[in-house]
Amino acid sequence: MPGGGDGPAPGPNQPRSVHGGLSRRRFLGVGVGSLALSSLSTSCLSAVASPSGGSIPRQRLRQLGITIGQLPTGPHNAITDVAGVHVGHATRILGEGPLVVGDGPVRSGVTAILPRSTDHWREPVAAADWILNGNGELTGTGPIRRTGQLAAPILLTDTGSVGSVYDGALEWMLSRDPLCLDRMPISAPVVGETWANTLHDTGGRHIGPAEVAEALNTAASGPVVEGCVGGGTGMRAFAFKAGIGTSSRQVEAASTPYQVGVLVQANVGRRSELRVDGVPVGEQIDDLMPDSVDVSAVPTSVPGNSLLVVVATDAPLLPTHLHRLCRRAALGAARTGTVAAHGSGDLLLAFSTAPNDESGQTRALHMRHLSRLYQGVVESTQEAILNSLTMATTMVGRDGNRIHALPLDRMLDIMRSHGRL
Repeated sequence: MPGGGDGPAPGPNQPRSVHGGLSRRRFLGVGVGSLALSSLSTSCLSAVASPSGGSIPRQRLRQLGITIGQLPTGPHNAITDVAGVHVGHATRILGEGPLVVGDGPVRSGVTAILPRSTDHWREPVAAADWILNGNGELTGTGPIRRTGQLAAPILLTDTGSVGSVYDGALEWMLSRDPLCLDRMPISAPVVGETWANTLHDTGGRHIGPAEVAEALNTAASGPVVEGCVGGGTGMRAFAFKAGIGTSSRQVEAASTPYQVGVLVQANVGRRSELRVDGVPVGEQIDDLMPDSVDVSAVPTSVPGNSLLVVVATDAPLLPTHLHRLCRRAALGAARTGTVAAHGSGDLLLAFSTAPNDESGQTRALHMRHLSRLYQGVVESTQEAILNSLTMATTMVGRDGNRIHALPLDRMLDIMRSHGRL
C-alpha cells in the first residue's frame, strides 16, 4: 500500500492510563499478558464483535486496506513525520456509575504537541489559526494573530479543563524558563477543547498540571498513539467513539521535498453524514447509537460536535500561507461528511518549523508552489479523522452511558460492496 507509514496493529486491549510519549511500538512491546488485570478498563474495549461472532482488532485505515488520496505518507503517517514535532498524551479513565460532579467518572486527558521538541519548545515557529465554526475555545490565538509566531506548547483537552490545563502549561513553561513571559515572543500556551460530557464529569475539571506535565515530559517523535487517548479520551464522531487521529503526506514544492502532518481531536458529525473515501458508511450503519441506562440522558438527535485540527509542515511558509493551509484542512474534514453544524467548534491551527536563514531573514515559498501542500493537508486531515474512528474503542462512562466503536468488519463489507476493496 502507498505510504507504508503504519506499524503493526495494536493488541486486543489498552491500559487504563496510556502514558504520554508511549509509542505504539513501545506499548505493543509491553504486551497485554504482562499487565495486571486490574490495569485494564472494561469501559474501553478494543475489539468489536461482528454478527458472525468474530472480531477485527482496532487498526489504522491503511492497515485495513483503505488508502486515502494520492500522495505518499511519511514514515509513521503521523504529524511527527515533520522533523522536531513531538506528541505526548496523558489519559485518565477512572471510576464508573452515576455522575458525582468533582468525583467522576473521569474519561478525559490531554494531548501535547511541541512544534520544536521538548528541549527547544521556546524557539518560535511561524503560525496561523482559522475558525471554521466558533462554538469552542482555542487559547493563545491573540498573540499568534498579532505576531505570526508561536513559542509555546499546544494542548488539547476537554471543555471543563481548559483553565486548569492552561495553568499547568504555564507552570511547566516557567519551571524551564522563568523569563518566558517577559521576553519576545511571549510564550502563550495554545489550549483547545471539545465536549466530552456524555462520558465525562466535565464540571469536575479533572485534567490539570500533573497531566500536562506527564504529556509534555513524555512527548516524543515517532508513532503516535490514537483513539481513546489524551484529549480524545471521551470524544465521539458521527455518533461512534472517536478521539485522537493523525496522518501525514510527503509533498514536493519548488522541486524540494517537504512533509505535511495533521493531528485531530475529533468530536464532530451526525451518523448519516459519515463518508469513508466517499462511501456513505454512516447511512448503512444506523444502529449502535450512543446508549445509556437512562435513555433520555443521551439525546441521539444531538451529534457530538467540535473538531480541533493542528497542521504542521517543514516547508518555509509565512503566516498568510499557513492561514491558507488551515482552510484546506476544513476541506479534508468535509470529505468525511461533517458540515460544521451550528453548535460545533471547528478550530484550526497551522505552523511551520522551517528555520530562518543565516541572516535571520524569513525565506518562504511563493504562493504558486502551494498547491501540493494544500493537497497534502486535505488528504492528511481526512485520513486523520478516519484513523480517530478506526482506532477508538467502545467506552462506557458516567451514568452507564456507552459510545460504540465503529464496527470495522461492517465498514469493510460496505467498502467492498462499493468496489473500494
